[in-house]
Amino acid sequence: MKSAKSVDKGFAVTYLIEILTIEVGSTITKINGFRRLPAGGFEHLAQGFAPTSVSQGDVGLGVNEAIANLKAAYGQPLGQPETFVNSSAAGGLRMTVHGLTYSMTARAAREAALGAGGIVKMVTAGGLGEYDLDEIREINPNIILLAGGVDFGEKEIVLRNAQKLAELKLSVPVLYAGNSAIRKPILKIFEQAGIETLLADNVFPDVDVLNIEPLRKLIHEVFNRHIIHAPGMSRLAQLTQWGILPTPGAVLRGAELFAEELGDCLVFDVGGATTDLHSVTAGSLEWAARTIEPEPHAKRTVEGDLGVFVNAHNIIEMEGDSTWAARLSDLEAMPNTERQKELTRWLCARAVETGIKRHAGVVTDLYTPTGKKQIVKGKDLTAVKWVVGTGGALTRVEGGEAILRGICTGAGKYLLPSPEAQILMDKDYRFSALGTLAQAYSEDVRATFRRWVETEK
Repeated sequence: MKSAKSVDKGFAVTYLIEILTIEVGSTITKINGFRRLPAGGFEHLAQGFAPTSVSQGDVGLGVNEAIANLKAAYGQPLGQPETFVNSSAAGGLRMTVHGLTYSMTARAAREAALGAGGIVKMVTAGGLGEYDLDEIREINPNIILLAGGVDFGEKEIVLRNAQKLAELKLSVPVLYAGNSAIRKPILKIFEQAGIETLLADNVFPDVDVLNIEPLRKLIHEVFNRHIIHAPGMSRLAQLTQWGILPTPGAVLRGAELFAEELGDCLVFDVGGATTDLHSVTAGSLEWAARTIEPEPHAKRTVEGDLGVFVNAHNIIEMEGDSTWAARLSDLEAMPNTERQKELTRWLCARAVETGIKRHAGVVTDLYTPTGKKQIVKGKDLTAVKWVVGTGGALTRVEGGEAILRGICTGAGKYLLPSPEAQILMDKDYRFSALGTLAQAYSEDVRATFRRWVETEK
């Protein structure tokens, strides 16, 4: 077998690239070449990068350039490797989410959407009013998500919301993931309006029970149908039998497998347009009794205003730092000079510091008739064992490990990873690629994560 070079009994041996992953990001397109090892797992053989070319009207141009970059490093013809694709170039699916109570079904539906590549633009709780309907029209979502009511619970408000949404006559699919007792009338309302309706299990079937995985899978399916409309994406869809996975979904799946194999983890993916955080943990026993709302075991948050290239100006405006604002001329998607790297490093640090505060649980005081007590709202990260950095800003510019170490301060106002948490840097930028490969090779992905951690010790 031939491809990347290694040493075997004094001879140079090359191995064939058997598997290719293509990631079309918002800023950078990445190509990774792997081979499967006889003992299990993947060996990373070659990699290529290029700016994403969506602004040129064809994402395939950037893909071709990245493949050429990989070939130059690899030094061999590619042949016909099995191909997997993930993408965030179309910006994710704009979604509006409508439930009964924000702390229950609306929040559960939002968690499912974020874990599947959705960009949640609006969340409502209770009956929809005229102002809500006007805002939905203005957002013009790609998906409307309707939820509400535990199974065999409240019906009338959810049915009225369905009727109002149907009367908008937006040409977008409606996903229903609410009270299972009213599926038939919900389906009838939207069918009579000529609106495609997709059904998932109730995201909140009972009090304090979250059930978001069926809805996540359904959103993935809709994403795959939507993503091929990005310029040039339909050709990429023909290269793979696995469909095009949303990049956030790929990273979250990778995080789930990593945690199952090695322990609770938190994964930072700092990109040009967004900062995505993925945590897989049940939290600690110490804070569990004080948590007032259920959280998903695997949680993702996307910070659409925290990017180190496309949204760099948002970070600078948020910080109000005129010194860094004056240096925006140094901004590059792929920084090369020390000044460019210094700016990207500063932007990355601010994105990480802000993103973790939005993702982590918050300890607050609740005053009751019997006195003050502490409660927790949000995700407890204190049991996290591994903090993983991925994305170009964290892995390609020096200082990423120190940035992540800076947020490992333990429990305070925010429930953050402890100072004993171990930092792993995805220097070869393979995390999302491995999450994509998990569609077909989950055990090999597990073995690859094990080997990665062993080599870092």
